Amino acid sequence: MTTKFRVFATCDIGEALNLLRNRGYELEVYPHPEAPAKALLIDKVKSGIDGLITTLRDPIDAEIFEVGKNTLKVVAQYAVGFDNINRADANRYKVPFTHTADVLTEATAEFAFFMMGVLARKMWPAEHLTRENQWGFWHPYLPFLGDEVTGKTVAVIGTGRIGLALIKKCAGFDMNILCYDPAYENHNFINAIQEEFDLRHARGISREKNWIKYVSFEEALHSADFVSVHVPLIRPGESSTPTYHLFNERTLRLMKPTAFLINDSRGPVVDELAVVKALRENWIAGAALDVFEKEPLPADSPLRDPAIADRCRLYPHFASAARITRLSSDPNKGMAGRCVQGLIDVLEKNYGGDYTKMPYLVNKEAFAKS
Repeated sequence: MTTKFRVFATCDIGEALNLLRNRGYELEVYPHPEAPAKALLIDKVKSGIDGLITTLRDPIDAEIFEVGKNTLKVVAQYAVGFDNINRADANRYKVPFTHTADVLTEATAEFAFFMMGVLARKMWPAEHLTRENQWGFWHPYLPFLGDEVTGKTVAVIGTGRIGLALIKKCAGFDMNILCYDPAYENHNFINAIQEEFDLRHARGISREKNWIKYVSFEEALHSADFVSVHVPLIRPGESSTPTYHLFNERTLRLMKPTAFLINDSRGPVVDELAVVKALRENWIAGAALDVFEKEPLPADSPLRDPAIADRCRLYPHFASAARITRLSSDPNKGMAGRCVQGLIDVLEKNYGGDYTKMPYLVNKEAFAKS
């Protein structure tokens, strides 16, 4: 019989929670769809819970760790990102926290690709034209034309797991690919994609010989028809290569006026006011955003301006919202399963209780032997 650990989950993450109940855990789940108040989180942690399941909506910092001192053993984040968790505070209080990296890779990359198509083919204005009964005739180029994705050039900004997954999808559409990553360049992967391009051309599958290469950030923006963002949020002072407002007035002006910006990474990577200005003044052709500087997107956000609505697609942090990706109890397939497994690993001292060997644990540096 497993030790009866007490766990509080800030939202229902589906059947995967039964894995905890079946192991004898005492589990309480916040029953409402909105995020619980921080005061409630403090009360739950103060009550002596062993584990806390959190989302990006939940602020986890020294205030939480202080009331959970000597009792809170793990924070299990239901997300790949952990901007809401103060890593320095977690390390100071020696509280391990986990996340759900990798299982949402393909879904997030797929969504970025779909957003490119929605923008390029003008699907939103075309559907509105039809629904509002404004489609009065068929004409070769009136009332407007979209453009193909096939054969275009995409700049993938950030070539981590999601960026590489997007590259695979773009390769299938005979796109030329510009890569930029400030931290690490995966030349083995890029060389393999080039070999695939060469083989497809040699066998007559692709008429044009496509290419892929790493370039500077400026060249990527200058040359691309689509710019897709896949970098973590790194604020100034946290690294020599911060990504906060990486896309701003200066960098957006580097893009072609026919180019589209795609972001399903982290909202603050993009300066939203600069994007609004870029769309109003036609520096770029369009933007699709799934993440925002403040979430949910405020009612008075300039991004909601009707004047740019035909060129600005807005989504509710939706990229990983696929059934298997979000809810599968299998830690190799779903965020829910991986979140629960990360929590179990810590509480049940899997891997011999060595936090540095636990695959889903983020702040391993706090537990490394000196």
